[in-house]
Amino acid sequence: MQLNGLNDSEIPALQQQYGPNSFQLKDQRNLLHILWDVVREPMFLLLLIAATLYFILGQSSEGLLMLVAMGIITAISIFQDLRSTKALEALEHYTAPMVKVIRNGKEKALPSEELVPGDLLVLEEGDKIPADGLFISGNDFTVNESIITGESFPVAKQSTEKENTVFQGTTVNTGKAYAKVIATGNNTELGKLGKSVSSYSSTTTLLQQQVNKHVKRLAWFGISAFILIWLVNYLKTGLVVESFLLGLTLAMAAIPEEIPVAFSSFMALGAYQMSRIGIISRQPQTIENLGAVTVICLDKTGTITENKMSVNILYDYRRNHSFAPAQQHEGSTVLGYALLASELEPYDAMEIAIHEAFKDHPNAFPYATLPQTGEYPLGGKPPMMTHVYGDGPKKIIAAKGAAERVFRVCRLDEAQKRMLNEIVNQQASKGLRMLAVASAVYEGEKLPISQDDFEWQLEGLIGLLDPPKKNVRAVFEQFYEAKIGIKILTGDYPETVSNIAAQAGVRNPEKFITGDAIMKLSEAELTDTVQQYNIFARMFPDAKLRVVNNLKASGNIVAMTGDGVNDAPALKAADIGIAMGKRGTELARQVADLVVTDDNLERLVEAIRQGRKIFVNLKKSVRYIISIHIPIILVAALPLLLGWMYTNIFSPVHIIFLELIMGPTCSIFFEREPVEDNLMQLPPRTSTAGLFTREELWVSIIQGLVITAGVMGLYWFSMKRGDEIGVTRALVFSTLLTGNIFLTFVNRSFTEHFMQTIKFRNSLAKWILPSSVLLLALMHLIPSVRTIFGFAPISMSDFLLCTVTAIVSIAWYELYKLIRYGDKPLAIQTDQ
Repeated sequence: MQLNGLNDSEIPALQQQYGPNSFQLKDQRNLLHILWDVVREPMFLLLLIAATLYFILGQSSEGLLMLVAMGIITAISIFQDLRSTKALEALEHYTAPMVKVIRNGKEKALPSEELVPGDLLVLEEGDKIPADGLFISGNDFTVNESIITGESFPVAKQSTEKENTVFQGTTVNTGKAYAKVIATGNNTELGKLGKSVSSYSSTTTLLQQQVNKHVKRLAWFGISAFILIWLVNYLKTGLVVESFLLGLTLAMAAIPEEIPVAFSSFMALGAYQMSRIGIISRQPQTIENLGAVTVICLDKTGTITENKMSVNILYDYRRNHSFAPAQQHEGSTVLGYALLASELEPYDAMEIAIHEAFKDHPNAFPYATLPQTGEYPLGGKPPMMTHVYGDGPKKIIAAKGAAERVFRVCRLDEAQKRMLNEIVNQQASKGLRMLAVASAVYEGEKLPISQDDFEWQLEGLIGLLDPPKKNVRAVFEQFYEAKIGIKILTGDYPETVSNIAAQAGVRNPEKFITGDAIMKLSEAELTDTVQQYNIFARMFPDAKLRVVNNLKASGNIVAMTGDGVNDAPALKAADIGIAMGKRGTELARQVADLVVTDDNLERLVEAIRQGRKIFVNLKKSVRYIISIHIPIILVAALPLLLGWMYTNIFSPVHIIFLELIMGPTCSIFFEREPVEDNLMQLPPRTSTAGLFTREELWVSIIQGLVITAGVMGLYWFSMKRGDEIGVTRALVFSTLLTGNIFLTFVNRSFTEHFMQTIKFRNSLAKWILPSSVLLLALMHLIPSVRTIFGFAPISMSDFLLCTVTAIVSIAWYELYKLIRYGDKPLAIQTDQ
């Protein structure tokens, strides 16, 4: 049948008439949504309250400065949000489902949104049907319509009136078909029902949970400090509004609003960067989660092998003889019946290989030109499939499938099975995938209900070769170096997968267990087995799912690769489901967390590296926030609590200025940081570990306390020297701001010292020092700015004293790193 489809000239008018093939279940995020989110932020609300109080107190210049700060905060938030939104929109473009259609008489792929009524769809196993359509032709075509009907049983589609409609959102269970689109977008049955076609649901990652926990703790601390300072000030002065304003100052210093902004920015930009090298994330947080993976479960076909099969050997059962396809023996029917048992237009790699092998012997089989009149889809455990040929009373039946299943339906005796199994195991141990082929002649009026019920005669065996990918061994070595376990979960013969696994460098490839054995184990036995074995053969969906769930229950973070309909349950159950973009079915791609667009397993190594980099740099960012917030909070609170002469050295103006510096530092500077060269030699973090170790947290706290000691020492020295409050404030603030500069550079690494980290390439590093010096100069040299900040002029010697105090308060950690970790050589890194 010649199928031409629509012409390109017809498309614009149809798109204009029917619109895109999509329907919206929620509003798109726009500028108003971003602004609404900004004004609900705690820092914005605190600024608004502070500005109002300044105006009430008659301090209009400070009030205006607060309004300017609100504008700057809003601008930065909008910039960050728009940057993240654009990255996410780009990801949505990458993850948009693609469909195959016939236009201008040729098959082509295009985004499902571009479908119009009249298009001819090419539907294959695992595809999610993108629009309502009418079945035109196909083989072994069944559809899961549970999203429409609630029934999970596959429905066969034919050209008869009641069985010829396919619906958007349903999934092709078996076979291949052509269908003509009759409805798109909101006009489909699914669109009218208002259901979502997406099978993907995002979950909260481990890092999200840990970050949220720390943010809540710091927020509660900020609220408590606010109440304490307000109360103490009020009891000492009796001034409600002024005390409230000073309490507000401390609250602004304590609330860590930079952390959620940094987290969102890190995730969105990290996911976008990964998309540019071929790793598409369904949600940005997945990239970070991949950095915590402890076990990766792989299927064999196409993931670690080329998925380019060729018929390597044939075994003729009647003649008890093995031969290569090029040496096809006259009278041998093994390859011919294998061809009849394959689809006329093959899409499976094995069937393509059988067609290719038969091309060299087109006249060697008398039944090759018979019309196909019936079929039994691939089914059973282990599976087989059957095709029926001939429209007369005598029909030729051909089947192929798993050897043990075909041996069983051919009713062979035990001696015959033993002999054949030896051949199968011998060839499988060479890495070949073995299929058995059988034939039958049927003369009845009505075909049997089950394909097992024919009078089968064994024709022989076919061995197909699918060699490992050239780079897979190197990739596996990198997984092992990163302390990530590898499990192979496949439907292949144990001997086949053991051979391939050995070539690929999987550890202990000679030990294997089958899916049937897995299902018989208790949970305790399964836990021991999963730890001992890396090769799981003859696996079916339920067995794969049980292994994945057991690994998760044992505390592992599990990544699972898959490409077929039967992989979908395990992909969805894994912490991270990974689908192959080229050979993966649409269903697998839709339920997966990540899609590898070019099926290159090496991309996963880079994804894991990126995930670990995000985690390490986010930790640096959060530790920086903790360390710099401690002196801000304590310098604002301790003088009041200790009864010093100048009790309230900071106002909201000073705090918001520091926040304007710290926000971009933690979310932009650290996001661009490279990481130490041993990142992929470290073990992944465990699911039970916190965001920080106890040592890491204490180091950050001590850093903050030492900075506090330095600043408070200078604060005390200035008071004892008899300086006015303006001079003391200028000294304290300049020391804190200078200390912030040095802390940024020191915290680029917690193991490498400054002379090494200065080699790290970060395009923003060269701007931090000059921009900070410029800001200090503006605050000290311009009288109007100095007045707003409440500074009095200070001498150059005082400014040098501030700088030395800041350096001493920070530099001790450089000495600690040198003593603790030594002077190690470092590979120069580049920012991503």
